[in-house]
Amino acid sequence: MAEGADSSTGLIGDAEKAAKKAHKAKVRRLFWMTQARVWHWITGAATLVCMLLFAITGITLNHAGQIESQPVVVERTAILPPELLVQLGEAPPGGERAILPAPVADWLAKEVGAPVSRRTGEWSEDEVYVGMPKPGGDAWLSIDRETGDIVFENTDRGAIAWLNDLHKGRNTGPVWFWFLDIFSIAAILFCITGLVLLWMHAPRRAPTWFIVGAGLLVPAMIAGFLVHV
Repeated sequence: MAEGADSSTGLIGDAEKAAKKAHKAKVRRLFWMTQARVWHWITGAATLVCMLLFAITGITLNHAGQIESQPVVVERTAILPPELLVQLGEAPPGGERAILPAPVADWLAKEVGAPVSRRTGEWSEDEVYVGMPKPGGDAWLSIDRETGDIVFENTDRGAIAWLNDLHKGRNTGPVWFWFLDIFSIAAILFCITGLVLLWMHAPRRAPTWFIVGAGLLVPAMIAGFLVHV
């Protein structure tokens, strides 16, 4: 009788341990599934609009040759007053770049609309040249250091070119540069948490890994065999 009781007690103890272990595994799985859902939701909401933007501009960039745009070029001329021309001073040694004096920059912004404040220019004995590349266009300004003649040219290639340059990070400045890095990290988290959710739900959704594998295999085959070098 004692041996039978001990055996029954041992079986019950093993069953309780197995139940506790299964419960802990279930709780742990539920915790990670909840975390994945929360972060998938947060990163999805945060990146939704920009992800749509990058997807749309991916199409426009892929069809750049078929999307025609007529650049709008505006040229303005003026003459820098003598008292401001004097402030340009001597050319920096060795062809170095330098920022235009604040009064000169303010006058240029007011008279010809040139946004040269805090921009560096290329100085020579005869000329000061300031390049102002920007998303979706270009601009430059030239000042004749002897006569004060000013030429400012601004080129606008349209909204699609502007969006395409935002996609590429072309001439967008440091703030957009850092934004792209942060957005990319959020998009990576969105994909990773999506993969975690796929893995957790895969046992109840048989086609999951077939579709994921196709998403990897199809572009890999196209890149490996159908893309001309």
